Amino acid sequence: MKERLLTNWTLARVLYLVMGIMIIVQTIMSRQWIGVAFGGYFASMGLFAFGCASGNCFGGKCATDSTAKSENSIQNIEFEEVKSK
Repeated sequence: MKERLLTNWTLARVLYLVMGIMIIVQTIMSRQWIGVAFGGYFASMGLFAFGCASGNCFGGKCATDSTAKSENSIQNIEFEEVKSK
């Protein structure tokens, strides 16, 4: 857990944390208590690097393999020109 908090900080992660804290502060000042939960969610995304703030899904389960072969390979196709009379 300590490693997760202290490593892999990106700009997106910092922005999620800062915006979450700003939402919490603003909602407390205006006494809109439901906003504290909303801001807490975004702040925790930045702090613990899960969801969109981590740059990819937690655990790498949503990462795509760019070297994977697709079933739709490029083939040479011959075209026949059709002329009208």
